[in-house]
Order: sequence, then structure tokens, then C-alpha cells
Amino acid sequence: MFRPKLLFTSLAALALGACSPQDPQAVTSAAIAKQVILPTYSRWVDADRQLAISALAYCEGKADLETARNDFLHAQKAWAELQPLLIGPLAEGNRSWQVQFWPDKKNLVGRQVEQLVTAQPQIDAAALAKSSVVVQGLSAYEYILFDSKPDVANDAQKAKYCPLLKAIGERQKLLAEEILQSWNNTDGMLAQMSKFPNQRYADSHEAIADLLRVQVTALDTLKKKLGTPMGRQTKGVPQPFQADAWRSQSSLTGLEASLAAAKTVWEGVDNKGLRGLLPSEQKPLADKIDAAYAASLKLFASNQRSLSEMLNDDAGRQQLNDLYDSLNVVHRLHEGELAKALGIQLGFNANDGD
Repeated sequence: MFRPKLLFTSLAALALGACSPQDPQAVTSAAIAKQVILPTYSRWVDADRQLAISALAYCEGKADLETARNDFLHAQKAWAELQPLLIGPLAEGNRSWQVQFWPDKKNLVGRQVEQLVTAQPQIDAAALAKSSVVVQGLSAYEYILFDSKPDVANDAQKAKYCPLLKAIGERQKLLAEEILQSWNNTDGMLAQMSKFPNQRYADSHEAIADLLRVQVTALDTLKKKLGTPMGRQTKGVPQPFQADAWRSQSSLTGLEASLAAAKTVWEGVDNKGLRGLLPSEQKPLADKIDAAYAASLKLFASNQRSLSEMLNDDAGRQQLNDLYDSLNVVHRLHEGELAKALGIQLGFNANDGD
């Protein structure tokens, strides 16, 4: 005799469920994937397509060295913007190493490029894909265009290195296109960050936790990329050649681009970032993180010198220390208070043990 009442209760619960607002973590995960991550990956693909065209034009004598270098810097900046967004396929299978080899404590990039142009003088992208990750990416491309040893301003030298330069450009283009395609597949990352459960995430909270882990790891990596050349791991002895883009003098530009990209995950579009998940009583924390990003980005924007120049004098080293401290504040807030406020257990990050 109680069954009709039970049935009514069940139907009422279903009706209420249908009317209830969508899971905010699912909305945020989908929004960050579609409005922040995917456009950044698309810009990376565009930059790498231009890099492949640029290598060809330079090697055929249709573009000068300055143009080739500028196209490289554009591709490198697009890659830097991806650092806080290394979630999914690009974070797996050593793929990020295929784009940039860092840290390079033993100058493997220079040594292996020299070995490769001697061993395979007419290398192409297919053969390059089977070579060491050290020579496949932007670090090797930078070496060819900026290092004094290749000296590509000399025509004979340029002819020697151009097959590898073209191969790297093509390899990077194909890799970027492959990653973007895997994001857009029916069951790719865009879908996995939008509809739950799926093969990767049991629920939306797992996706948000993954996003925050990637942020925390990226911010920690930024500290390492700045701290290593500053000598923070070598008892204060500067190591300028340990900067990730020392040859092109663009290390700080890359760090700034990465930090700005991390801020887009925090803010989101239309407030659909991690910030929007904080309840109103957590406004002081949100304000603190806003201020930390603003302070660090202001320090980057106010600096006009390269990292190696700044390491040469006391004023520059103090500025670098201030930059490092500002990055540390952003990192610690994400790792500590933000993780706690979002109910996320971070565990180990990808840099642990480095």
C-alpha cells in the first residue's frame, strides 16, 4: 500500500534533480577546456605551422635570419603559454620533451645537434621523429639559429644545418596538429573535461583536481626555470647557461607568458575559472591570489633586461630575487590555501625528485 507514495517520492526527486543547477565543477571544467585551453592549443598549432613555413623560407633564401629568429620566438612564446595547460596527451609519453629539452645541464642539445648533422646530413621529419627527443624540438631549433657554433649567417654553415632546421619545423607542426586533433576527437580531452564520468575522470571534481595539479606543477617549474640560472640550487653561484632559453635571451619573456596563461585558468572567461568555484566566504583568498598574480606580472612587465644581463649586477640580481619571491607567493597560494578551499589533495607533483 505504500508503493504509490514511494513512486511519487522517487518521481519528485527526479524532477527536482532535473531542475537543480548544473554541477559548478563540471561547468568550470568544460569552460576552462573550451574557452582557455583549446584556444591556447590552437595558437600553438598556428605558431608551429608558421615555424615550418619559416624554416623552408629561410633555407630557400626567401627570408632573412632575423625573420627566422622572430618566427622561432613566436613559436616559443606559444609553447610557454601551454606550460600551465599541460593536461592530457601533451603531458604523456615524453611529448613535452619533444617540444623543449630542459633542463640541459650537460649541453646535450649542442652536442647531439652537431652529431646529427654529421651523421644524417639530409635528415627529414620522419627520421627526426625516431631520433633523440633532445634534437626534435625548439631547443635544437634555437641552437641552430642563435648559437655561435652553427654560425648560420655563413652560407656554407647554413646549408649544413638547414635540413635539420626544416625537419624540426615540420616535426613540431605535425606534433602540434596531432595533439590538437586528439583534443577534438569524440572521446578526446575536450569531451573528457566536459561530460562525466568518462575513461579519464570519474567525476568533475577529479578534472578540477587535475587542473589544479597541473597549475601547481607549472608554477613550481617557473620557479625552477628562474631559480636554476640564479644559482638557487648551486649555493648562490649564477648558472646563466642553465636558463631555458639563454641562447635567444628570451627566458623571462617565456616565464611571463606562462604566468599570464596560468592566470587565465584562475580567472577563466566570464569568471568560469578556478576562482569562480570559491564560495563567497573565500573572497579574501580570491583577492589574495588576484593580488599575487598582479604583483608578479607587474614585476615582469616593468623589466626591460634579459636574464643574463640581470645576473651581472647587484640591482639585477635583486630584481630577479623579487621576481622569484613573487612567483613563490602565487605557487604557495595554489598549492596550499586554494587546494584546501577546493577540497583537493594534491599529493606529489611532476617535479618532485628533480
